[in-house]
Amino acid sequence: MEAAMAVNASSDARQAALSRMLEHQRAAFLRDGPPDLRQRREDLRRLKDAVVRRRGEIVHALNTDFGRRSARETAIAELLPLVRAIDMMSRRLRRWMKPERHRVSPYFLFGCAWIMRQPVGVVGIVAPWNYPFSLALLPLATAIAAGNRAMIKPSEMTPATAAVIGRIVEAIFPPEQVAVVTGDADVGALFTALPFDHLLFTGSTAVGRKVAVAAGHNLTPVTLELGGKSPVVIEPGFAAARAAAHIAFGKLINAGQTCIAPDYVLVQEKDREAFVAACGKAMENLYPAGFGASPDYTAVLNRRHYERLRHLVRDADERGARIVTLGSDGPRPDKDGQEDSHGANHGDSLVMPPVLLLDVTPEMAVMQEEIFGPVLPVLTYRTLDEAIAFINARPRPLALYYFGTQPAMQARVLDRTVSGGVTINGTLLHYAQEDLPFGGVGASGIGAYHGRTGFLAMTHARAIYRQGRYNATTILRPPFSRLTDIVIRFLLR
Repeated sequence: MEAAMAVNASSDARQAALSRMLEHQRAAFLRDGPPDLRQRREDLRRLKDAVVRRRGEIVHALNTDFGRRSARETAIAELLPLVRAIDMMSRRLRRWMKPERHRVSPYFLFGCAWIMRQPVGVVGIVAPWNYPFSLALLPLATAIAAGNRAMIKPSEMTPATAAVIGRIVEAIFPPEQVAVVTGDADVGALFTALPFDHLLFTGSTAVGRKVAVAAGHNLTPVTLELGGKSPVVIEPGFAAARAAAHIAFGKLINAGQTCIAPDYVLVQEKDREAFVAACGKAMENLYPAGFGASPDYTAVLNRRHYERLRHLVRDADERGARIVTLGSDGPRPDKDGQEDSHGANHGDSLVMPPVLLLDVTPEMAVMQEEIFGPVLPVLTYRTLDEAIAFINARPRPLALYYFGTQPAMQARVLDRTVSGGVTINGTLLHYAQEDLPFGGVGASGIGAYHGRTGFLAMTHARAIYRQGRYNATTILRPPFSRLTDIVIRFLLR
């Protein structure tokens, strides 16, 4: 109810409503204390059961928001990672919650030390539009496993999915434990300005900067999952068909609207044409019915995003890039900005078949911003060091992909570049490893979560030392004596 009030009222009233929601959760956290292992597992079980039970409703909502979103793709990319992560956290939670014994200095031999993982309190979660369901509820599951309460702000660009999230949360959690706040970007700005005990934001780098500033006013710790231009490096002579199959999958799932989608490919000059041919074939093999007709190929979310992608292609075309458009139903770049007879509208959806860009130069818009769609620049290098230098001249990416069989070349690329995560001889799949941390570095993000890393991020490492009856400090306190000098000289030896 308060979430609805926050949407419709004035800015001051919305801020007050959001502040009340936060204070109710914080008061409940202080009143009830951290939940025990049994309660956390039960909450995770109820969340999982609700997701599985409402699968059809979730699929329908995402299809509504995107105009066309494959039910299988939703299950594979949103539901399976969430359910598997909940299962893993439930299994390992006892071990994670167990106090960690630590050594004490020999001078405090009769004391003992340990770390207790303490919930931080109330966690704010801001979810993006590209995977709006899993990227709202996976952080929620992590917050629950860590013993926290949570407030979620789903993306206003996917209202049907936001409504489903609200219904799921309302059915299984009281508002003082988990609350969903809906509203536009102004509500989102008010939300990120709240004094949470931790704030997890997933979205663009540009918005992430604003979130960091807002959180900084409250000294709120943040986990920022952002984006960037994730490169693919293909080793000289590596099998074009093998690389192309994996790159096509990573680029076209969710129509490229994935923060860790391959953003551009670096291939040796002599291998380029073979790779381009193999990539085009691999992409068409994924959707044999055609990109416009295939129910498994996702639409671009909205007209604004679609026009942005067309602008990237048009700008590259005008600056001399060679355009390879796959499928007969794709948009063609033109000089006046008008869509030709091969429009992208298929029913009520916006479908953009893949576009490969060759002879791309760094000043083109497509190389200046994250693409977030089915457009793939293919660049060439002469030496591996040239490819490494090209990557390092740009902001650090959220992901890096390497295809090759030569250990020395692979090691050189990994040692000389910095990225959030890496998949070797594949794409996207480091995200699916529940034991690996997921997060960026520099412009692609701050902090990480998933698995135990997320549990650690949303808890406080409370250091505890219990004094023994006898220890060296009895000698190192006034009144000082000659024995004190002897001990000091011994310790400083």
